[in-house]
Amino acid sequence: MNPRPVIAAVQAAPVFFDKAAGLEKALGLIAGAAAGGADLAAFGESWLPGYPFFVDAAPDALWWAAAAEYADNAITVPGPETDALCAAALAHDIDVVIGVAERAEGRPGTTWCTLLFIGREGVILGRHRKIKPTHHERSVWADGDAQGLVTHPRAYGRLGGLNCWEHNVLLPGFTLIAQGLDVHVAAWPGREPATAPADPVWSRQTLLSRAFASQAGAYVISVAGLRLTEHVPERFRPLSTYEHDGMSVIVDPWGEIVAGPQVGEGILYAQVDRDRLLAAKIACDPAGHYSRPDLFRLDVDGRRVFGRD
Repeated sequence: MNPRPVIAAVQAAPVFFDKAAGLEKALGLIAGAAAGGADLAAFGESWLPGYPFFVDAAPDALWWAAAAEYADNAITVPGPETDALCAAALAHDIDVVIGVAERAEGRPGTTWCTLLFIGREGVILGRHRKIKPTHHERSVWADGDAQGLVTHPRAYGRLGGLNCWEHNVLLPGFTLIAQGLDVHVAAWPGREPATAPADPVWSRQTLLSRAFASQAGAYVISVAGLRLTEHVPERFRPLSTYEHDGMSVIVDPWGEIVAGPQVGEGILYAQVDRDRLLAAKIACDPAGHYSRPDLFRLDVDGRRVFGRD
């Protein structure tokens, strides 16, 4: 482990509707992040096999065809794809956090937006299923649970993560903060328009990532997906109502951007400064000296939903 650990945001277009090709691309990106000196590489929301962009289009025959192909390209956890990701993490001595569309054996029509945590030891550290898919996402993703709302002890600190608008609600994040969160992966589909659109349902990924970093006193890897029209198979381009432009950043524990925004495909790197991390927590530890346990209490139901083993 580096004396100054390096964290990385991997921003790249998935291979939509082709999990085999997407997996090969992910393996190459993991190798590239490790070659760049990263101790942790993070990918965007549902990167394998890609964010289900078609959910915002009107449902018609083409919509249902896309939904079927998307579900068919979801992966099981564990499964052959996770085995390959674990092998890559071990071979390159790097931790990996990657968004996947997960399905349960025997239930191919039920998928979850899952954030998968893989250790450099070549093992699955954990998985977190998005608790509540946002707006039209509910047409393809099921509700998750709190089973995966845990932090994972690593040499650079306690690692956790959330998907997209889980940062726009308070209790999932506080659940991680209360466990001493140090490095956090904020996984997004990737959309950061220059001016706020009239539509209230867009991610606000940079705003929420910076706020979360300040609240948690943690490094936040705000890693976004990338999906331009050219990345979508031609048969499904009529379902692409807008593009995901990436714009990943890495935020320090004081809420300041220290790397990015990333335009196009690329990997952002930042060093973890333990002194800065500690200073942020000395200033405000919302689950420690800045808390009032005599006034507030959070109970988390850790029971599993269908499909957990």
